[in-house]
Amino acid sequence: MTRQRLAVLDAVAAHPHQPAEAVHAAVAQELPEITVQSVYTVLHDLTAQQLLRRFDPPGSAARYETRTEDNHHHAICTHCGRIEDVDCVHGEAPCLEAPASLGMQVEVADVVFRGICSDCAAAQQAQAA
Repeated sequence: MTRQRLAVLDAVAAHPHQPAEAVHAAVAQELPEITVQSVYTVLHDLTAQQLLRRFDPPGSAARYETRTEDNHHHAICTHCGRIEDVDCVHGEAPCLEAPASLGMQVEVADVVFRGICSDCAAAQQAQAA
């Protein structure tokens, strides 16, 4: 485990669901010499080792998190972009089953909920009043 890997793990743990550029900005405060490419490499390596989970929200850059031990989903606010974890009802992957005609052994089923978070909804109500 290198200083760079530890710094990336710490940055992702402190601020989950951030893209690589935001992880780089956080790590660069501690290690100013680290490059964006190095952060991408470390993120890739840590994901391959299952120390990080990569999440690909539709229409957005990949995001990273340290919550790798379970099957969970994400909720994205369509107004501010906040991403929250949503526990899977079944608790194990895959929580949805593909039709048998698919001809594939599904390992993970990602579900993305999209809507307006409570903070944005409250702000919209306050503006309307």
